[in-house]
Amino acid sequence: MKKILVIEDEAAVRENLMELLDAENFQVLGAGDGYVGINLAQQHLPDLIVCDVMMPKLNGFAVLTALRQNPATAMIPFVFLTAKAEKRDWRQGMELGADDYLTKPFTREELLRAIASRFQKQAAIERQQAEKLERLRSSITLSLPEEMRSPLTNILGFSQLLVQEADSLERQDIKEMSVSISKAGERLHRLIQNFLLYAELEAIATDPHRIQALRSSRISSVASAIEQIVLEQAQQVNREADLQLDLQDSSVQIAKVRLAKIVEELSNNAFKYSTPGTPVRVIGTPVSRGNPATLFYALSVSDLGRGMSANQIAELGAYRQFERQLYEQQGSGLGLIISKRLAQLLGGELTIDSTLNQQTTVRVMLPV
Repeated sequence: MKKILVIEDEAAVRENLMELLDAENFQVLGAGDGYVGINLAQQHLPDLIVCDVMMPKLNGFAVLTALRQNPATAMIPFVFLTAKAEKRDWRQGMELGADDYLTKPFTREELLRAIASRFQKQAAIERQQAEKLERLRSSITLSLPEEMRSPLTNILGFSQLLVQEADSLERQDIKEMSVSISKAGERLHRLIQNFLLYAELEAIATDPHRIQALRSSRISSVASAIEQIVLEQAQQVNREADLQLDLQDSSVQIAKVRLAKIVEELSNNAFKYSTPGTPVRVIGTPVSRGNPATLFYALSVSDLGRGMSANQIAELGAYRQFERQLYEQQGSGLGLIISKRLAQLLGGELTIDSTLNQQTTVRVMLPV
């Protein structure tokens, strides 16, 4: 049974609407003002909201704005009721994200048609999301075995040699084979973890509750966390001397494990695809953007390495990364896609400025 929330300050109108919708087998909730309506929407997550525009305390536009800012209620279809039919009112409502407008007085048939239309549109959106997830599952199913083959071949080949020729192999040969097996195992583990993480992020993107949970974590001192992660990456490739840090401190809306993933991927790419002896610069600073101003933490990682083409940058996030270019790009593929998706889900963004065979700067904006 579909659940509809009616927000209307005139008691008689609200009761008539609720009776009409109840007779059509909808589960109906009613609110006499905008504040109560927002609370009910957040508590009960209705399938659709019907809301009057002109109300005391909090008008319909303010109600819609508040609900659209909350990930849990942002996607709920919203229909305005108004006695005003001027174009500027329609335009303001649509710009805020309203799905439809009904001008009072309206008939029972007009109301039911508007509700049916919204539910049909919502069903189409849900089908598209389901298809997107199915394409992701199919892409992973088809490409994961192929991407696993190379490291798995190394593991099996060297381990079989060790088993079969252990008595005749020199100690140095055994050590070299063991190192190769270990590196292949690490690559395989990283690959599988990245596939699983990207699948998880795509699932989160379709669930407002999980988006809200993702945004609920916070790091109070981000500079020290970034510095520790980047230093570890530099030490792994013996490039501490190339690392240049310029980090201002701030709190950031992100879990530490998620921040670690983004910083690891960006710094790993910078070290891996630039020449030892050239600088890798990591800059972090709070910035203000938009009107009204919103605070973000801007983290940029720059190197003077091989760079990326405009086509490679444009294709970040495309599903064919799984099918064709995922590990041809050796670190600038899925790792960057994961970082970009994480930033988007947190309410930020990832941008890339790169010149092929010259330089790359990857910048992540995370909400403060």
